[in-house]
Amino acid sequence: MNTTIQENRIWSTTHRISAEDKTAMTAMRAIVEPNKGRLQGTAARVPFDAIMERVAAPAGVTYEAGTVGGLSGWWCRPEDPKSGDAILHIHGGWFNWGSAQAFRHLVGHMAARTGVAAFVPDYRLAPEHPFPAASEDVRATYFGLVERGYSKIAVMGDSAGGNLALGLLVYLSANSPSGAVAPVGAVVLSPVTDLSLTGASWETRASADPYFLRSQAAELVRSYLGGHDPADPLASPLYGKLAGLPPIRVHVGDDEVLLDDSLRYVERAVAAGVDARVDVWEGMPHGFLSGIGSLAASKQALDQIGRFLVDRLNLVKLG
Repeated sequence: MNTTIQENRIWSTTHRISAEDKTAMTAMRAIVEPNKGRLQGTAARVPFDAIMERVAAPAGVTYEAGTVGGLSGWWCRPEDPKSGDAILHIHGGWFNWGSAQAFRHLVGHMAARTGVAAFVPDYRLAPEHPFPAASEDVRATYFGLVERGYSKIAVMGDSAGGNLALGLLVYLSANSPSGAVAPVGAVVLSPVTDLSLTGASWETRASADPYFLRSQAAELVRSYLGGHDPADPLASPLYGKLAGLPPIRVHVGDDEVLLDDSLRYVERAVAAGVDARVDVWEGMPHGFLSGIGSLAASKQALDQIGRFLVDRLNLVKLG
């Protein structure tokens, strides 16, 4: 059973790995590490989606293709979803891969735990559509949900989708008129917050991370930016103005090259007065929530996320 340790940083909690998860991770690493860094370019889209399609489907959730704000995507609907509430989930894939359909089961677990319908948009991917196309699509989807009458919206995103979700928060905070529908809160999973790739964990977790190489990530980011400055706050949320953002929760594995992207972002957000917290999961790699059904840490993280979102959706009052 996992134990938690509150670190000296009051905004960070580390969850110890269970013996069962340690055994499972050893077996997983033996399978995936020989292919470390090999997912590259547009050719990786099919195998990446195939990986995400293997996520165990939750019970009681139905899926439906739809369009919101001009963007196609997938709805994940629990039984009797709460009226007026929605989750906007931005899928991952290093800005170059991923699809709403492939991520529907992972997002379905969020819908099941909250009793709220979730929409996953198919935003435009690089290199065909470089920055800022994806950001523009995410904004259009959010405004599309508002136009449909959703008055309480929680924002989620994983990996590159976490980057886009955090960027959306900054955009809405800076550009929404008084009285506009603001996100009730956000949850991001292993977000890519610094496209300059300057986090120390690119070195300190280089061996521990079973999936990514810095050279691989640099090429994917180059494809996405298309020559744009990676330190632009509109591209890298780490460098944005964070004051005034809604409550944010971050979950990240301790065995990720992206670990410092989470830690540095939350540290800056807290310094700016944001209610932000990060949960670090010992022994876990990138995307470990996809292991729901086989990893105890995946279930614990999803349960924790569900409780946070329910609290935010219930606490925020309209008018």
